[in-house]
Amino acid sequence: MAFRFEPIGILRSCFTDRFGIPRQPRLVTAARARLELLSGFDREEAFAGISGFSHVWLVFVFHDCLGQGWRPTVRPPRLGGRRKVGVFASRAPYRPNPIGLSAVELLGLERDARGLALHLRGVDLLDGTPVLDIKPYVPYADAIPDASGGFAPHAPGGGWQIAYTPEAERQIAAADPDGRRELRLLITQVLAQDPRPGYMDRYPERREFGMRLYDLDVAWRVEPGGPLVTGIARLGSAQGGTVLSLTDRR
Repeated sequence: MAFRFEPIGILRSCFTDRFGIPRQPRLVTAARARLELLSGFDREEAFAGISGFSHVWLVFVFHDCLGQGWRPTVRPPRLGGRRKVGVFASRAPYRPNPIGLSAVELLGLERDARGLALHLRGVDLLDGTPVLDIKPYVPYADAIPDASGGFAPHAPGGGWQIAYTPEAERQIAAADPDGRRELRLLITQVLAQDPRPGYMDRYPERREFGMRLYDLDVAWRVEPGGPLVTGIARLGSAQGGTVLSLTDRR
């Protein structure tokens, strides 16, 4: 059997490159997105009652993995990129059907000049992600407090302290003058998760990195106490960081 699904919307996210995307939803609370409903699905009556739910499930497509096939085993970053597990014991994007599932915070439904959209927070999705379905998060059924987490029993985080150069602070203020993007908090939360691939401990000499958030390049380097953000620039401007791409989100 074969099935064909049509996206109901496209997610517009602060993550415009794969590197830096948190490996689970809600780890970066400042990560905002707008889910723009496509024609035919942009009907307010289809969302009647959704305001009573604080979170929703998004069923989406790993669109940047299409056509790349699947892998029966993967090397999750949580295991340092060394130990293999089965793809069905992971949340890697290279799957027989490249479909993902994320529970994110719902901020509201709005219709404006661009159409009907859901405003979301705590996303872990790349900009342009096609969304196949939206389902309400129901705590009594969806939350399982005594569940076992396998090789990922706890939230990631290396206890890094994030620092900023004075120039980076000025650039953040210029790029986010009204604070609506929560840009400084977003950068801090992303870097606190250590977005580098699990195998980076094999290259201790590599200290300079970069990532893309919204329309910005963020340059940072690893210091003994943690990351130091050194510069923020509009995409296309001169920037010293190196943007990496992750091959396994979890």
